[in-house]
Amino acid sequence: MTSLTIGLLLIVGLVVMVLIGMHIAVALLATGFVGIWILRDNIDLAFRLLGMASYNGIADYLFATIPLFVLMGILVSISNVGRDTFEVAEALLRKLLGGLGVATVAANAVFAAVTGVSIASAAVFTRVAVPEMGRHGYRLPFAAGVVAGSSVLGMLIPPSLLLIIYGVLAEVSIGAMFLAGIIPGLLLSFGFVALIMLLARFRPGFVYADPQAALSRQKQDGKTLTWMEICKKLVPILALVTLVLGGLYSGFFTPTEAGGVGAFGALLIALMRRQLDRPRMWQVLYQTGLVSVAILVLLIAAGYYSRMLSIAGIPNAIAMLVQDSGLGPYGFLLIYVVIVLLMGMILDSTSILLIMVPISAPIAQSLGFDLIHFGIITVIAVEIGLLTPPFGISVFTVHTALADPKTKVEQVFMGTLPFVLVMALSLLLIAAFPILSTALL
Repeated sequence: MTSLTIGLLLIVGLVVMVLIGMHIAVALLATGFVGIWILRDNIDLAFRLLGMASYNGIADYLFATIPLFVLMGILVSISNVGRDTFEVAEALLRKLLGGLGVATVAANAVFAAVTGVSIASAAVFTRVAVPEMGRHGYRLPFAAGVVAGSSVLGMLIPPSLLLIIYGVLAEVSIGAMFLAGIIPGLLLSFGFVALIMLLARFRPGFVYADPQAALSRQKQDGKTLTWMEICKKLVPILALVTLVLGGLYSGFFTPTEAGGVGAFGALLIALMRRQLDRPRMWQVLYQTGLVSVAILVLLIAAGYYSRMLSIAGIPNAIAMLVQDSGLGPYGFLLIYVVIVLLMGMILDSTSILLIMVPISAPIAQSLGFDLIHFGIITVIAVEIGLLTPPFGISVFTVHTALADPKTKVEQVFMGTLPFVLVMALSLLLIAAFPILSTALL
């Protein structure tokens, strides 16, 4: 049996282990260990490479970015910044057609620019936005779909944990990945806004429970905020965004320094708002450690798995196969995106990156793709998986946080379907026009 055959069998075994419920890190480590042992017929080498991967895999100063941005996101989440951002957007945009849906997207985009975690956005805005939209006559499945759809902006608008993980796996600059995510993130945001307004205009029955009553209620005076109240609610979040992203993009901060400054700024916001007592502080530190260690262990496992793939010659063999087949770069890209979309129906986003990027990034580079551009395509394709059945983790998060027995998870999936179509269109545009992701580099 050739090294290539063994490598392919091990990839199949990895996917099977993940599907039957084995933790992705354990599956990656087991696959890598067994693969190196069999391919080199040397168990001592497999142990030595495991030790090297465990140390070298996360020894770089850059990896401090992960716990720092996680800490910042959790601190912002407990500070009620999401609620305040939505209240301001609601007051400014309620008179628009579908205004509360637009307000949810706008607030989620701002919130995403700080937390970088789609699940946090989904949980916060389900509790904040969905009840308010329901009170104003929106159908709950549509309201939940708006929250689930716009929550994925957290994985694209920087700083994003998925962009960090991709940057580590593909060995590209995390700062460059953050810059590359800005225009696609704005493109998606404006696409969602246009979608909501068009549905409210041409398919009001999809948006409102009673379109006529909802439209008449919209003309009435709603909640208003003075400019002083607006500033009070928005200044903390905008100051934090400006501090972190402004310092990062100007070159004043490295990504790790930006994470540290952002975490400190988020701590000050939480203290000023009196949202951080001793029990909450312990929970913040506990959750930060839990999430950060889980991600770092996954990266160690992915690095070890990647070494096994290189020893087996998988990336080079697939690259040669693609070149000899005559598919060309975009033929490969089409097949790759379809595979990622299919995996998104059964796996979470981090697992997909850990399995696919070590294989696909070298192939994409050999075919002439810019790895920054390829990374944005990958993240958007993975994001679509967050909204598609049967896994759809953002949809299940929204449905769980909603806790409404009358709203079934199937209805929330239907509510997110238009957003999936917008994301698919955005993916095509970004794939066809690489400048949309590389213009700011």
